[in-house]
Amino acid sequence: MLRYVRTFLPWIAFAAITTNGEPRWGAIVGALLSVVFIGYDLRKGHKWDALIVEISSGIFLVGLAAATLWDPTPLGSYSTAISIAWLAATAWGSMLVKRPFTLGIAKGMVEPELHTNPYFIRAAYVFTGAWAIGFTLTAIALAVLNAYAPGATVWLIAIKVAGFGVPAWFTGYYRGVLDKRRAAVQAAMAAAE
Repeated sequence: MLRYVRTFLPWIAFAAITTNGEPRWGAIVGALLSVVFIGYDLRKGHKWDALIVEISSGIFLVGLAAATLWDPTPLGSYSTAISIAWLAATAWGSMLVKRPFTLGIAKGMVEPELHTNPYFIRAAYVFTGAWAIGFTLTAIALAVLNAYAPGATVWLIAIKVAGFGVPAWFTGYYRGVLDKRRAAVQAAMAAAE
């Protein structure tokens, strides 16, 4: 779970700092965190497929940070909604090209024998799908909020927290379900021997 939190820390920093529609400082902090984390992970030996979100985040946040040097609000008042839509596109796109972004992360958490197991791969699609749905709904909610109640800071914060919190909760919950299933299968196999 902590790996997922760290994966999204640049976005969490961006979202926390960008509450007034001006993304400059949020984008700069998020971009710096992305670059540092990617460098750290590569030095630690993480493979590129485990860094899909980190790389996508870095591309978006570095680009946004650079754009804010000329215009403090290059995406207009919809910067937060657009940034979360980028994450949604990353998640959906990773599944479309048959490389769900959670697969590379999960490979680092289990023994190599499971990497090609169809149930393991299916679970990666479930995890990535949950994040994709969460990001999509969050982007839509932020766009609607911006259109109809742009000054509703409490709602803005609540939507951002839910947008990351609900998929993170689901990830932890579903991983627990899978761990219990796996333990039951292993126990049944041991009993059959």
